[in-house]
Amino acid sequence: MVRLVLFDIDGTLLHTGGAGVRAFGRAFAAEFGLVQGVEHMRFAGRTDSGLVREFLTLHGITHSPENFQRFCDAYVFWLDHHLHELPGGPCRGAREWLAELATLPAPPVLGLLTGNIRLGAQIKLRHYGLWEPFVTGGFGDDHEDRNEIARIARQRGSRHLGRELRGEEILVIGDTPLDIACGRAIGARCLAVATGGAPLAELQAHRPDWAVPDLTHLPVAEALR
Repeated sequence: MVRLVLFDIDGTLLHTGGAGVRAFGRAFAAEFGLVQGVEHMRFAGRTDSGLVREFLTLHGITHSPENFQRFCDAYVFWLDHHLHELPGGPCRGAREWLAELATLPAPPVLGLLTGNIRLGAQIKLRHYGLWEPFVTGGFGDDHEDRNEIARIARQRGSRHLGRELRGEEILVIGDTPLDIACGRAIGARCLAVATGGAPLAELQAHRPDWAVPDLTHLPVAEALR
């Protein structure tokens, strides 16, 4: 039985209308004077720390802890700004799934498994009223490698529950093949939703436990068995 559910954010729980990508561009421009190139980057399934390293290295700038922090400070400012001016909202079925999880007699612990830095994740989810259910997780400022973020999320979930979780007690929900891969890296069950970064056929090719058009197509009870 599943005791920990780990959600990806972008394309799984919500869409920001491009606020995150736009905030990346504004942060690089404001802090480093870099005004071109963000539009060519692939964001789906990636980690913020990996994206920052890629972009700074491409422009010959050292990816130091200090430069990463400079980026993050500017990014969260612009993220909040753009969320208020661009259309966005929860993915189909996401809010209902979270509500149904909360009504279960013995609800699982809910966490995040995301490439977003923690504060960026909080800003996005709070903006759409989705932050409160989540009590643990792994984030893009924990590690650059998404599989390592999954291991960190598993460790934190285990500490929260007071025992080591087996892989089959964890459900990872995401919208890209990279989400499936990081779920497999910790032995978790995987639910892929075609609401973001990849079409359904591509997700099915990576053989998750479930692949659905959106969260309205899978009952919570079936996924948690």
